[in-house]
Amino acid sequence: MDYNQAQQRVHDLKKFYKHVLWFGIVAFIIFFDDIFEKGIFNFSLWDGSVILVIWGIILTVKAVKLFLFDAEWEKEVIEKEMRKSKEPLKF
Repeated sequence: MDYNQAQQRVHDLKKFYKHVLWFGIVAFIIFFDDIFEKGIFNFSLWDGSVILVIWGIILTVKAVKLFLFDAEWEKEVIEKEMRKSKEPLKF
């Protein structure tokens, strides 16, 4: 990984962690607002939290792209595919 790739990865990690922090803050506010409004026994996770579900799905997709399908994974897959296609030419 060269300097530019490392810098881009750090930038992407920073953005991802900021999004997770904001998600946590907003979820905390929404859930505790619902608890104080309706009480503990009438609390429902699905009441008014459709935005949080969508936001959570987006964060999950970003996390998969950032942590599982990073540059090292891409490099390994490219090398694997190149090894597969190294067949001798037949004339």
